[in-house]
Amino acid sequence: MNIEDEFGRRRGELLAHCYHMLGSLHDAEDAVQETYLRAWRGFARFERRSSVKTWLYRIATRVCLNALAHSSRRMVPSALGAPGTDPDDLEPRIPEASWLEPFPDLVGPDPALVVGARQSLRLAMVAALQHLPPRQRAVLILRDVLVWPAADVAGLLETSPAAVNSSLQRARAELARLAPHEEEIGEPAEPTRRALLDRYADAFERADLAALEGLLTADVRWEMPPVPTWFAGRADVLRLLRAKLRPEPGARVLVPTGANGQPAFAWYVRDPDGVHRAHTIQVLTLSGARVRAVLAFHRADLFDAFGLPGTLRHAQPAAARR
Repeated sequence: MNIEDEFGRRRGELLAHCYHMLGSLHDAEDAVQETYLRAWRGFARFERRSSVKTWLYRIATRVCLNALAHSSRRMVPSALGAPGTDPDDLEPRIPEASWLEPFPDLVGPDPALVVGARQSLRLAMVAALQHLPPRQRAVLILRDVLVWPAADVAGLLETSPAAVNSSLQRARAELARLAPHEEEIGEPAEPTRRALLDRYADAFERADLAALEGLLTADVRWEMPPVPTWFAGRADVLRLLRAKLRPEPGARVLVPTGANGQPAFAWYVRDPDGVHRAHTIQVLTLSGARVRAVLAFHRADLFDAFGLPGTLRHAQPAAARR
């Protein structure tokens, strides 16, 4: 066995595992680095009672639990309180360290390697996981995402299988309360999905509020971390967009990407010098043939993780790219 090849092959799925636990791509990357450092140091003592994969997951889980003992949970604005109604009265930004981060699809694991990877990585699911105590979070991820036997989880957490199963039941109940059921999301088939995203990008770039109104569900949610104020309902979301989107041609460009197994857009804003610069990563939740939620991460520093440039000098509008 070539340990370097094994480590390299497991990086994507370990990154997803640590992201599940920590809710941050940057923290997950640090945790994987620490996992590999500990693995290299301890490989001579590895007794091969389990596979290298299982051994790495054990180390990574312990690294994440240790990190969570010294940090606050990652949040989304809707976890802080009721939605706002006035787009001109946004609360001051809260430091970025407390916010959930998106997980770029390009750094994700091969779905064949992680059971339930795509559904478990959805933003709503990861946001809900952050409400669970760290050990309970680990139990649910190890049992329901990685499908570990209760005895193996108990061994890792130094507890009993009965305690693991009890913790799992509580975690499932809390997750059912917080996270939307997949049947409620109901993403459209690919042709409808592609058409919806094209229409959304075109309407958003042109600040066409009438077109956007027809693309949003009645209960749509719009969140903008690190801005804690969020909006719920089509009327209030449209009021926000009307106040914040300049109607000038070419003022903004949306570039398609993907995050958390969901459609996403990189939003570039044109500066006075004519150059479009990185502004926001929007992650969309679709329901039927409409947009049900947008998490707009106002973090230009995230673009590099998505393999996207910080500037666009010859940007084409969505309509011209089709």
